[in-house]
Amino acid sequence: MRKLLIAFLLLSGITKAQVLQKMELVMGPLPNRTHLPDMNVTIIDSLVEEDHTRYDIRFTVAENEILPALLYIPHKKGKLPAMLALHGTDPLGRKSISGENKKPNRAYAKELAQRGYVVIAPDYPSFGDMKDYDFEKDRYASGTMKAIFDHIRCIDLLQSRKEVDPERIGVIGHSLGGHNAIFVAAFDPRIKVIVASCSWTLMDYYNIGEAASKKFGGRLGPWAQTRYMPLIKDKYHLEKVPWDFDEVISFLAPRPFFNNSPVGDTNFDVKGVEKGMVTITKAYKQHKAEKNLQVRYPDAAHDFPPAVRLEAYQFIDKVLHYKGTDKPMLF
Repeated sequence: MRKLLIAFLLLSGITKAQVLQKMELVMGPLPNRTHLPDMNVTIIDSLVEEDHTRYDIRFTVAENEILPALLYIPHKKGKLPAMLALHGTDPLGRKSISGENKKPNRAYAKELAQRGYVVIAPDYPSFGDMKDYDFEKDRYASGTMKAIFDHIRCIDLLQSRKEVDPERIGVIGHSLGGHNAIFVAAFDPRIKVIVASCSWTLMDYYNIGEAASKKFGGRLGPWAQTRYMPLIKDKYHLEKVPWDFDEVISFLAPRPFFNNSPVGDTNFDVKGVEKGMVTITKAYKQHKAEKNLQVRYPDAAHDFPPAVRLEAYQFIDKVLHYKGTDKPMLF
């Protein structure tokens, strides 16, 4: 395995550390995690369900930084696997994946809890209870890096819980949550399995249409919003970004990666996904880990259909060596 990894790095001409450095050129540096304060978890509210209890919590991720999250604890004994569940672009934030969303096929946090997983679902800055987040006053160069730091701290919290097996933790997300799942996994090797839905295409294929491009100042304008990566505009002038998704995902290998890219997704062109998968597949082959790479192209729009979600959950079960409790899918 070591020889294969070295061979792949020599062929690609780049190391994982260099990929992370290129990401930080756009996102800003990942803050140091030494000398952090206690997490001081506070329970705001709780909801007891048949098979789990959902806690609405707040916890300290860094000095003067409090993160709202939902924490699902199954009514099971023993050490359980856990998932970090990341929401998409939705005003409800963390609650949008808890079964409270009017949009169908978004309740993956609750569904995973029903399967028996400990689940943490945080807000992304500017959504949910972080809707008034002030990006101008924080210490981060981007909302994306703020989220990466928050999500790493969520993994810290999961590993601190007595209910959680610290060696069996994964991440799942749709849309905004999907590419944030990729980003946090790139920076945190403790994450053992990654599920990304409707979350990426190669940058050259990203096209939101003429009207929207004009609204955001250019084709890559949406990526450069304050809540995401403003340096794409301020530093790179909405032109070529120094990294691309196939490069980042390739360096997740050999960790198991499940990707959902519907053919009708107008946010993320499936043609760019198919082209990117050529590079990604080569990376997994170099590790002799082809089975760890699963891709689905359902006949759907920007969605996470029930059949694909179920496949994703079964993939997670297999990777984390767990027999999830089958429940009816929530729509």
